[in-house]
Amino acid sequence: MPLTIRDERVNQLAEQARQILNAPTKADAIRQALEKVVETAPPSQQKETRPLAERLEKIRDKYNMPAYDTLEPFDDKAFLDEMWDDLDVHR
Repeated sequence: MPLTIRDERVNQLAEQARQILNAPTKADAIRQALEKVVETAPPSQQKETRPLAERLEKIRDKYNMPAYDTLEPFDDKAFLDEMWDDLDVHR
């Protein structure tokens, strides 16, 4: 995909970056610069790429919670019925 730069200041900056980075093209210099920005971004701005199960395990460890597969089954309906004092519900 071709890269078209219409802003003269952006074009000048791309040329300066190409020279500083010793890149063969302005597009390559821009790629290198963008990669550096993404790599050095604070963790709060970086997209999490680890699997959800792994992230949840880290949270469980942090708060000393048991592993998910060791938890007893939970009956949502019974809990909600009790919460709303609806104990005579036909099951």
